[in-house]
Amino acid sequence: MVGAGVVAAPPAHADAVAYLVNVTVRPGYDFANADAALAYGNRLCDKLAQGVGYSDLMAEVKTDFHTTDEFHASYLITQAAGELCPAQIGPLRDSAAGYRPTP
Repeated sequence: MVGAGVVAAPPAHADAVAYLVNVTVRPGYDFANADAALAYGNRLCDKLAQGVGYSDLMAEVKTDFHTTDEFHASYLITQAAGELCPAQIGPLRDSAAGYRPTP
């Protein structure tokens, strides 16, 4: 219950436009178009909802984008979670605990 004078935060909502701006303006992902970028982000969200862990997602993104750049892969995953499926942020953080990059 929310106390007197305290306002509860509204639930987080998906923001596809913010996701698209953040992942199409940043160099390196080279999506064919906005639909492809959105489809990729939604696939990441589906995997998060299915319980796929952070380390598995990192490995997949690095393979898909032919990179070893941890930040590059992590940025895409966190943008997808933060903007497309904010309900998955908690599970994503939990699964990222203790993550160590592979050499």
